[in-house]
Amino acid sequence: MTIKPLADRVVIKMTEAEETTKSGIILAGSAKEKPQVAEIVEVGPGGMVDGKEVKMFVQKGQKVLISKYSGTEVKVDGVEYTILRQDDILAIVE
Repeated sequence: MTIKPLADRVVIKMTEAEETTKSGIILAGSAKEKPQVAEIVEVGPGGMVDGKEVKMFVQKGQKVLISKYSGTEVKVDGVEYTILRQDDILAIVE
């Protein structure tokens, strides 16, 4: 099954969180921060959203920085994705 986002929505897959700190301390599952860097899996077509024309600036395969608790998490074929609006993307990571 594939996910095809509508309008100005983007499907992302979160990158794995760091398991150890820079000093070498291994983190327990509850101590890990939610990752904020994700890879774009699919991009919606843009178009008219709330009466305004929306142009998509992100592309499939780019790594992006998102706010911590934005979007809606979904699980498809055992893989976790997050669907969010392009406005919830803070920056492109290069």
